[in-house]
Amino acid sequence: MLAKIKETADFIKSKINATPEFAIILGSGLGKLKDEVEPIHVLKYSEIPNFPQTTVVGHGGELIYGLLEGRKVLMMSGRFHYYEGHDIQTVVFPVRVFHLLGIKNLIVSNACGGVNPNFHVADMMIINDHINMMPEHPLRGKNIEEFGPRFVDMSEPYNKKMIEVAQNVVKDLGIKAHEGCYVALQGPTFETPAEYGMIKAIGGDAVGMSTVPEVIVAKHQGMACFGISIITDVGGPDIAYNVTHEEVLQAANKAMPNVIKIVKGLVKNYTA
Repeated sequence: MLAKIKETADFIKSKINATPEFAIILGSGLGKLKDEVEPIHVLKYSEIPNFPQTTVVGHGGELIYGLLEGRKVLMMSGRFHYYEGHDIQTVVFPVRVFHLLGIKNLIVSNACGGVNPNFHVADMMIINDHINMMPEHPLRGKNIEEFGPRFVDMSEPYNKKMIEVAQNVVKDLGIKAHEGCYVALQGPTFETPAEYGMIKAIGGDAVGMSTVPEVIVAKHQGMACFGISIITDVGGPDIAYNVTHEEVLQAANKAMPNVIKIVKGLVKNYTA
């Protein structure tokens, strides 16, 4: 795996010939954010050695290097999920590549279900913590010392300064964004009412099927992380209604303009 990561990083380096300041991973239905990037080089996943392929509707399949608010970014239009059948090392493979490219900052987005009673469909949640309930841990097994330590400090999984900058953007624009804890489950089923109740009981505000493995690996590598969720459905033990992937994409599309504003403001104003 290490040899593959290095081969992939060397290939991308040869194409972009630069060190991006931010890596951005787009979640379900959030592909419109890529239109905000002034592209310099676009690579299809199928062109990149060892790169996995996405299989989910609402996820593109391109790695876009370009400028966002005048700063160099590398954007993944489409991510890889454990529920697709990938092993966990495949899911986090791009984040390992980001490290060898010298990228220090990671922005992740997702569509998820809300369990906080104050949340509504198409609300946004800035992630300030997470609970990992995935069945496989991305750091299990032999540690690769050149990436990071055996035991990783997770006292600040989501960078507090990034959160502060994003909240200032929210305030300046007069829009609303909650903060909360994201819980990661395997999927691919949407949660039952009882499962939504469990998520709330253990301290979660929202639940989804991504993000946490990437953030764990990014923290292992010393990267600063920012996460934002779109609440695409709400649930709980007393709430039972049908949820479809199409409805998830519709809710993501409704919130997209404000997500774009927050991410652009963060990229423009954040300095380590």
